[in-house]
Amino acid sequence: MTNVHPKVEEAIDTLGIEGATRRRLLGGAGMVSAAAAASALLAACSSDNKKDAGSAAKGGVGAFPSTPKWKFVFVNHVTTNPFFTPTQYGARDACALLGCDFQWTGSQDSVVPQMINSLNSAISAKADGIAVAVVDKTAFRAPVDKALDAGIPVVSYNADGAKGDPGTNRLAYIGQDLYTSGYQLGQRISSLMQGGDAVGFIATPGSLNIQPRIDGAKDAIKASGKPINFTAVASGAELPKELSTIDAYAQGHKNVKGMFAVDAGSTENVGKVVAKYGLKQKGVAAGGFDLNPATLTAIQAGSLDFTIDQQPYLQGFLPVLYLYLYKLSGGLAAPSETNTGLLFVTKDNVQPYLATKTRFEGSSTKQQLLNHSGPIAHK
Repeated sequence: MTNVHPKVEEAIDTLGIEGATRRRLLGGAGMVSAAAAASALLAACSSDNKKDAGSAAKGGVGAFPSTPKWKFVFVNHVTTNPFFTPTQYGARDACALLGCDFQWTGSQDSVVPQMINSLNSAISAKADGIAVAVVDKTAFRAPVDKALDAGIPVVSYNADGAKGDPGTNRLAYIGQDLYTSGYQLGQRISSLMQGGDAVGFIATPGSLNIQPRIDGAKDAIKASGKPINFTAVASGAELPKELSTIDAYAQGHKNVKGMFAVDAGSTENVGKVVAKYGLKQKGVAAGGFDLNPATLTAIQAGSLDFTIDQQPYLQGFLPVLYLYLYKLSGGLAAPSETNTGLLFVTKDNVQPYLATKTRFEGSSTKQQLLNHSGPIAHK
């Protein structure tokens, strides 16, 4: 049998030619026809590839087709809180990558009616997609349904209603498992304390971006069986108010053995108060949540034992990506539930966070490539 060029055989396979016809083509008499078929097939594939490449170049970003400049709206509960600086960077970077735009709106002081007004305004303006922090388990249900009825995709981020009840019919949640993170906070508190009074500061009690953490911490401390008297105290949504509240508590409770917080601002201010009064030297355990630069510095200095990272950058980047893909696919690429994780940052692993200022922690506006070196930590 005459040797057959692999490309000819590949072409015949692709054309689906079987049986006697296949044997004749490969046997020699039909070789010209087979070669011609292969050439035609390869030429057609090459032509299609060139056409697709040209379309992509003239169309949208990367290999995507041309799209409108979609605008996505983020409805936030504390719009000026430094925790959400990297979240906004993440949304901005995703928009730059995908050729879309976003609006950052909501309430500065976790006022739910203000958030609802912003959500309704986004619906009226026919936003192309909405990401909302669902900090109340009832108030957002109707407006989210209204958006979905209008064909506007909605995801939640950072907060997703109460444990077991997301509070809306959103397509997906992007953020930390809040109750679980609180439970692990409580376990860490129990490991650091033998007993005594402990306080957990919460910026806005009842707000479902942080209330599940307090609930989880209480349950874990109770489950530990240790004689720890854990009390939740409201600190306020604004940093100056949080600082004054935490400072006053420390002065009025000289016997406290643990000071913790479940939000970024309160955690930063716990670190400041612990340092101010030398509470670590008095055996006070302290820690909380998030990666504010002052919090990371307090961990390095020993004023805080730990903080918990929940990847705020991803909570901005991924909602934009998911909403974009939903629009691009006509709804076939539906958003998926995404837990942005939990990592305890302590004195042992804080150095990489401090060594480089980045957009990922909100400590820099600079776009830069960060090269990892050495082994990747794992269990």
